Amino acid sequence: MTAPVRRGTRIAHIGIAVEALDALRPFYRDILGMPEVPLDDADGAAIAGLAAGESLVELLEAKSPDSPIGKFVSKRGPGIHHVCFAVDDLDGTLERCRAAGLRLIDQVPRIGAEGKRIAFLHPSATGGVLVELSEF
Repeated sequence: MTAPVRRGTRIAHIGIAVEALDALRPFYRDILGMPEVPLDDADGAAIAGLAAGESLVELLEAKSPDSPIGKFVSKRGPGIHHVCFAVDDLDGTLERCRAAGLRLIDQVPRIGAEGKRIAFLHPSATGGVLVELSEF
């Protein structure tokens, strides 16, 4: 039996909270030339995906004011919401986070917008940055 391929941690995507997808999609798609990638809506947000090389930019528009993105935009305004890192072993990485005493938002992985298992770490554990972890 062969060992699993280890890719190392990489930036999977950056989530950007926006007030309106249709207002910003043309900048990324038409001006920067980033092709659209279909993504499912998740966590009360409409999501537009755009390819940036091997990574994605996710534009996140709240479907309601009380959704996580709605609360973020209301409190902080539009801007970078989170950074997602793809890791070789999501379960092992979460276990190392727990062992290090890091605060987790998701205690167990769940399915995200790309159909992959994900988990969020609390910004208090990561220098004020909301970090999402994802499987490759």
